[in-house]
Amino acid sequence: MDEFELIYRQYFALVFSYARRLTGSDHLAEELTADTFFKALKALKRYDGQENLQAWLCTIAKNTWRSQHRKYGRITSLEHQPEPQDSADSPAQALENRDATWRLHEVLHAMPEPYKEVFSLRVFGELPFAHIAALFGKTETWARVTYHRAKQKIYAQMEDYHD
Repeated sequence: MDEFELIYRQYFALVFSYARRLTGSDHLAEELTADTFFKALKALKRYDGQENLQAWLCTIAKNTWRSQHRKYGRITSLEHQPEPQDSADSPAQALENRDATWRLHEVLHAMPEPYKEVFSLRVFGELPFAHIAALFGKTETWARVTYHRAKQKIYAQMEDYHD
């Protein structure tokens, strides 16, 4: 087994999960993951090992997604996402949960950078603070503080919504 195949096997699930968070779609995440590993394969000789490999792959995915978005406008909106089904909820609870989820998406969408991306990487991408810091070229403390501030902003906005 060659070096790249090992990298692919070890990091595929992580890159796919991150791509799914970026795109909001399994289909687009598959495409983005394939593009990411294709670009990583082409650039592997230039990879100097200075950056964490996981962070390097996520950076490639993020930059590829941004390039595709600029070029093709490929963003999946929330209205095209399937509604979650939970048979345990009553119709009233389901509507309330859907409203709260929608409000959370609105708050996240309006949140300024880098708070939005740091929060998304931590919560949805499940990245450790060290990897988030590496993506931004910052310290782990910076990533922790930024995440904490993002949470505070979200809580404040969500409280305003319920008042």
